Amino acid sequence: MLDIIHQSSFIEITALLALTAIAGFIGSFLRQPLIVSFILVGLIAGPSVLDIVHSKEKIALLSELGIALLLFLVGIKLDVKLIRSIGPVSLMTGLGQVIFTSLVGYLIGLALGLDHITSIYVAVALTFSSTIIIVKLLSDKREIDSLHGQIALGFLIVQDLVVVFSMIVLATIGMGNESGNAGIGVIIQVILSGLALVAFVMFFIKYLANPFTAKLAKAPELLVICSLALATLFASAGTLVGLGKELGGLLAGVALASTPIKESIASRMAPLRDFLLLFFFIALGATLDLSLLGNYLFEAIVFSLFVLIGNPLIVLIIMGALGYRKRTGFLAGLTVAQISEFSLIFVAMGVTIGHVAPEVAGLVTLVGIITIASSTYMITYSHTLYRIFEPALDRFERKEPTRELSTSPFKEGERFDLVMFGLGRFGSSVAKQLSRKGLSILAIDFNPDVVEAHRKKGMKVSFGDATDADFVSELPLAKAKWVVSTIPTHHLGLVIDDTRKTIVQLSKAAGFEGKFAVVSHSDNEAMALKHAGIDLVLKPYTDAATRACELLINRFEASKTES
Repeated sequence: MLDIIHQSSFIEITALLALTAIAGFIGSFLRQPLIVSFILVGLIAGPSVLDIVHSKEKIALLSELGIALLLFLVGIKLDVKLIRSIGPVSLMTGLGQVIFTSLVGYLIGLALGLDHITSIYVAVALTFSSTIIIVKLLSDKREIDSLHGQIALGFLIVQDLVVVFSMIVLATIGMGNESGNAGIGVIIQVILSGLALVAFVMFFIKYLANPFTAKLAKAPELLVICSLALATLFASAGTLVGLGKELGGLLAGVALASTPIKESIASRMAPLRDFLLLFFFIALGATLDLSLLGNYLFEAIVFSLFVLIGNPLIVLIIMGALGYRKRTGFLAGLTVAQISEFSLIFVAMGVTIGHVAPEVAGLVTLVGIITIASSTYMITYSHTLYRIFEPALDRFERKEPTRELSTSPFKEGERFDLVMFGLGRFGSSVAKQLSRKGLSILAIDFNPDVVEAHRKKGMKVSFGDATDADFVSELPLAKAKWVVSTIPTHHLGLVIDDTRKTIVQLSKAAGFEGKFAVVSHSDNEAMALKHAGIDLVLKPYTDAATRACELLINRFEASKTES
């Protein structure tokens, strides 16, 4: 069988893609991100198992394209305006996590018997968290706009800047090694080359970016090929001037980061990025010997536990000191409980330069598999984990968490007819209509921007998480007649994370004795909710269709009468 596969590169890549598809299906069933499946495919296809990879030059080329494109898509999110708007909490917590992880990781490396250079590389690699995984999981849970979701995005921006700095340092060292003298001349050459490339990027942003993307907007079929051409052009320029294809690709993304169609570019290029990154992990796996991974198994477990426990803990401590609630700190901290694809790229660069042995790449790969697989479940079931650990988290919260003690929209003793959780499109419309009918409403939402926008419209809105027992207990529920939840439920693997049932339980515990109304999009689920004691189940699509039919029939009858 292997002889047939090795007859041509086409058959070889076909076999790799088929293997990846199978691994991807299994990973999807287990709720794992593609990166885990990619890493495992690389290991299985490598010399230690199936030994499929023989067309190493072709796969190396695709791997380099994947890395350049990955950095391009990171750069396209580094909008200068966005960087300026990074809040103090994101900057302080992000830098605090990076410093803590790198210093403690370095000490752990020394304690495990690694040399100084290897310990530094491993420690820095542990500081990077996966943008792809965090954004995907938070988006799936509809928490990307929540307070802890926004803070997590701030972490990613800070870490992306650290990635840029790290790549520059490695590129400088790499140039020095290639030329045989890592002296001041090489440093000056790299600095001048970098300044020249940055100057060209600034010129491109000011004079060429908008006209270029305006033309692309009119020819969307060219969007992918032109974006890929720009990414590889800058990556090649970075290689020629000694800064490396990684930094060149990133600067290509920065050149388009302020353009109006950057989101379209990012969404179109993401599948191509995932496809090409597959070959990076295959190339990585082809260089790894599974027998050598066993030599670092203990070290990998120690580093993994450090990332899974230490990273969230330092975020929790810093955010608590800054005045955030323990819940916000805990949920934000879980998002950094893994290393990223950049960690592997960073160590791979160190192997190329000759600073660390290939076995170190195996060690970091093993840490990546463990932490990414584990943190996926940690983020997915973050609210359940919070309820488990909540009693032990009081020490990480100030007596008065000033950052989240926003001015209360209600006075002590004030009564409301209805308390509504969720101000999405449906919730906002319902709240507006009920207010027009003269009902007094207190609305709750976990998106600070939504809260601020509705407060400006004169609505009484409180910022908070509907599943936070401490927050719900402070609401004026005892005298309210109805509690309404328009927050949709979502499936997490085989488990349903039903916020509606949590709201019912917490409201009753807070003294609420009125009636409950919740949203459902399924007839079977609506029946089950009614049997569970929910007084009213709102079905937005069905209810809207019913009302639309009433309006149409009334108009139809009126037109018949007129005729």
